[in-house]
Amino acid sequence: MHGLVTAAHVDHLHPESGIALATAADGEALTKQCFGGRVAWVPWRRPGFQLGLDVAAIQRANEDCIGVVLGGHGITAWGSSSRECEARSLEIIRGAERFIAERGRPEPFGAVLDGFEPLAEGARQRRAAALGTSCPDHFLRTKVRPMVLDLPPSTPLERVVERLRELHAAYREAYQAYYGRHASPDSPPMRGADPAIVLVPGIGSFSFGADKQTARVAGEFYEGAINAMRGAEALSSYAPIPESEKFRIEYWALEEAKLRRRPAPKPLAARVALVTGAGSGIGRAISERLAAEGACVVVADLDAGSASAVAGGIGDADAAVAVAADVSDEDQVADAVERATLAFGEVDLVVNNAGLSISKPLLETSAGDWDRQHDVMARGSFLVSREAARVMIAQGLGGDLVYVVSKNGVVAGPDNLAYGAAKADQAHQVRLLAAELGRHGIRVNGVNPDAVVRGSGIFAKGWGAQRAAVYGVPEEELGAFYAKRTLLGREVLPEHVAAAVLALVAGDLSRTTGLLVPVDAGAAAAFLR
Repeated sequence: MHGLVTAAHVDHLHPESGIALATAADGEALTKQCFGGRVAWVPWRRPGFQLGLDVAAIQRANEDCIGVVLGGHGITAWGSSSRECEARSLEIIRGAERFIAERGRPEPFGAVLDGFEPLAEGARQRRAAALGTSCPDHFLRTKVRPMVLDLPPSTPLERVVERLRELHAAYREAYQAYYGRHASPDSPPMRGADPAIVLVPGIGSFSFGADKQTARVAGEFYEGAINAMRGAEALSSYAPIPESEKFRIEYWALEEAKLRRRPAPKPLAARVALVTGAGSGIGRAISERLAAEGACVVVADLDAGSASAVAGGIGDADAAVAVAADVSDEDQVADAVERATLAFGEVDLVVNNAGLSISKPLLETSAGDWDRQHDVMARGSFLVSREAARVMIAQGLGGDLVYVVSKNGVVAGPDNLAYGAAKADQAHQVRLLAAELGRHGIRVNGVNPDAVVRGSGIFAKGWGAQRAAVYGVPEEELGAFYAKRTLLGREVLPEHVAAAVLALVAGDLSRTTGLLVPVDAGAAAAFLR
């Protein structure tokens, strides 16, 4: 499209003001009024060799021409240097912005309707939504048109949900019909009929995608599309390219080739995981492994700084977010789950990992020691699972609850009453919840690690020293001591526990629930019978 222009530097852009001119019903006349002969008009033509010839011919025939407005598409500018090309691109963009501001109508979408404040939803705006986007860069990410809720914001939520389901079904039928109208025998298969953008009058827009980044970018592009529609309506009327041309772009062979070159989705693509106690040790390793396998991760920890450090290490807010939460507090748990759903749109994978341990003989164990451990592990897991189950049941998509339990929930050991009892409580929660939540498609499983010394937050905070004293070995040799007791003679690390969690949730064990997986390098006393 740009390769035949003889200038040394060429910019092809999709600015909102340029698309407004490009999609106006009388865009050619408006372009001439705005720029005179300095910027030329090129009628809509599908991107390709012929469009390149058209643009090159204009450049050769008009020495004073600095660029073109491509009908239904965007703008192209050229120059002898990168700086000159940039300056000319900005001249076109800013010139179009001034032209719209000076000549355009103040309320191009019409006046606000009663009951639909603060967003306008007049007849002109509904028409623009129905016509859909025009610029290929837009509708390749937003689909050719959005789904629009046709109820005012004062409508009861139950009715809104019911109507959205009706509109969703209608949208899918309409998209399938759109594909059927224009597909030829050699067209690529339909890529999905669900909307990428849903407009809710009085509230705003919601964007959807396979992951957070895709959804965010779709929303940003549709905001740009709205601004382009507003500019076109302000000057004239919005007139996008024909539907048949939109289809040819959406299912263009070159676009299909790009999609086919994408790597295969990772096992946890489109999953949203909430991991508690994720600021260090096993929780950190689980968060990092789930993210590496495609999940968006909410890193929850009592220590906000640790949670933020782990989330930041995983990536930006499209990949992971941090929340501070005390899992023994009902309100903080509810807030953490709500923040997770607001960050990523849902929660369908929860790992109950938060824990602590105090190693004392029975007669030295205080009621406070008992309560503290049961509050975090037994009560905390219950609260997190209950709040997560509310969301998963409402979503209707199933999900996974995974408990990080312990060998100590099965095997009795000295000076370990409160911790062992809390872990046994967690282990039975796995069985009880698997029995209760299966009808909702929610699988509940657990892992039983043992002696995860290196990298463990619990061992680093005193538990290691306490257990070393019990067994009469130096604390720095505790990991090797534990390894010698195992059938495999190997030390267990946080990443081994993370691998077991991944195995439970990645799809290969889709018919498994109520299972506790040992991650202990072989502890015969902990064999489940």
